[in-house]
Amino acid sequence: MKTKIGILGLGGVGGYFGGLLAKAYFESDGIEIIFIARGETQKAIAEKGLKIITDDSETIVYPKLVSNNPDEIGKLDYLICATKTYDIEESLLSIKKCITLKTVVLPLYNGVDAPERIKKIFPENEVLLGCVYIISMIISPGTIRKIGFYEKLFFGSKTIPISKLEELQSIFKNAKIESYLVENIEETVWEKFIFISALASATSYLNQNIGEILMNKESKDIYVALLYEIEAVAKAKGLQLPTDIVDQTIIKLEKSPKNATSSMNRDLLAGNKTEVTSLTQFVVNEGLKYGVETPLYEKIANALL
Repeated sequence: MKTKIGILGLGGVGGYFGGLLAKAYFESDGIEIIFIARGETQKAIAEKGLKIITDDSETIVYPKLVSNNPDEIGKLDYLICATKTYDIEESLLSIKKCITLKTVVLPLYNGVDAPERIKKIFPENEVLLGCVYIISMIISPGTIRKIGFYEKLFFGSKTIPISKLEELQSIFKNAKIESYLVENIEETVWEKFIFISALASATSYLNQNIGEILMNKESKDIYVALLYEIEAVAKAKGLQLPTDIVDQTIIKLEKSPKNATSSMNRDLLAGNKTEVTSLTQFVVNEGLKYGVETPLYEKIANALL
């Protein structure tokens, strides 16, 4: 029996990591990679494959199947989810027939509320925790552009058997994905969330890229203030984060490409729907829940909403 892995969401994250999987297992007898897509993306990949452009290469990869038809997709062993957070429920319900009780779901969204939301739809399924560090984006349907060398995938679970986690880790490693099976995965996911939430909120509110925020004292002060607010929320939740998490996050930002910005800022500029509810308002809501004041987050959420 083949192991069937569905990639739901062919944006910067799903397209890039899904592309590495598709490339590695295109001729595999044991693993089948299926891209779950519709519209122009489905049409482009079906006709010409998925193109991945990096700083020094161009690659075209082909999945075993690209479809949004549950009858064509069939039953999935693993489902890697990487849509926008505002599409979580609708996208999963559209392929409900493909998800059995044995399907393991790995969410790779920008926010941290996805596993809880997925569990409401599929309460019996194993839902892992996961996050990625990568700067990548769609530049046209079926074409992904990755900027810089940084690409890491972290995942884990406290409930699923270790053998299942190691199987997935082996699948990733064989596809040359830099992946890490992490024991304290909730803290790892929140470390990423602190980085992306503050970055998305600051770049969108100020309409500045990473270099502009770092070069402008007032802008950097806003970014750092956001970090302290979200750190306070994480501490109130009882998460065991590094004591220097703010400094660590600033260093991550300083190592990022200076001309890059957040996907939320790009969506805002393009007039598209944004992830402000999951990336900014969520922090305000968690602050209210745990009695932590987040005045700057609240100000930015109100402006962006």
